[in-house]
Amino acid sequence: MHQGHNPTQFRVSLSRNCWICFGDCHAGGSIIDFVSRMEKVGIREAGLLLQNWFNLGPANGKEAPRPMVKDKVIPFRKESNAPLHFSLGPLDGAHPYLQKRGLTAETISTFGVGCCPHGMLRGWIAIPIHNAKGQMIAYAGRWPGTPPEEQPKYRLPRGFRKSLELFNQHRAMKESPSAPLVVVEGFFGCMRVWQAGHRRVVSLMGSLLSPAQEERIVQIAGENGQVLLLFDEDAAGRKGRSEAQERLSKHVAVGVIRLGDGQQPDSLAAEELLGLIQQRSETEVAA
Repeated sequence: MHQGHNPTQFRVSLSRNCWICFGDCHAGGSIIDFVSRMEKVGIREAGLLLQNWFNLGPANGKEAPRPMVKDKVIPFRKESNAPLHFSLGPLDGAHPYLQKRGLTAETISTFGVGCCPHGMLRGWIAIPIHNAKGQMIAYAGRWPGTPPEEQPKYRLPRGFRKSLELFNQHRAMKESPSAPLVVVEGFFGCMRVWQAGHRRVVSLMGSLLSPAQEERIVQIAGENGQVLLLFDEDAAGRKGRSEAQERLSKHVAVGVIRLGDGQQPDSLAAEELLGLIQQRSETEVAA
């Protein structure tokens, strides 16, 4: 807010669960009022922000009442990530880290990535994640550079189940099914393949293929589709690639793109990526 003139102007009562400012604004209220003022959003949006930041659920661990329609109970969908009703924007798409990772202005704009100025991802690169319908369901955070000691490189919101989703799935689904579906591990690898010109690409957000992701990949690839696995060339990547190949090949044609030792898709130039994808695709067709 206005920052005040001395540290005693802003006071919090834990017993009453409220706060008050004795400075120029004379404001006060609950934690929701505080978030609403600090983040410049409405009361509902402030509540949703708190829910997302701290993974808040029903009180006392009890299940919330289920909605009724014509006296019938609507079952909850347990295997899904709920859409967000707020955004962290505007994000700083001009942050130097994004240029360092080789992303163009078009890619940054399309994927909506940027440095977050507030909230739980303040100072992190925020990466929007969408479901198959194109609804935003979460933000992943990437520390811009080498993180401080004991700080992870990536951060996902508590309660978000990445195993149910594929990063960039809503865009990949709109591309021609005649093109192979490229599957990578990470966010930046996906964005770099997309930037290179191959738009039919998704990311597992990790090296392990979940059953839900397996089903979604088969659906996107189509009955006569082709899947190309472009994983990181390290121990975890090779293990994940082998398992994914074995499982997916039961449903669709699967090709493997092998990189040099230690390489990742986002470490290659656009021409190299397209060349590898084209070569592997033609090999699979010929076979």
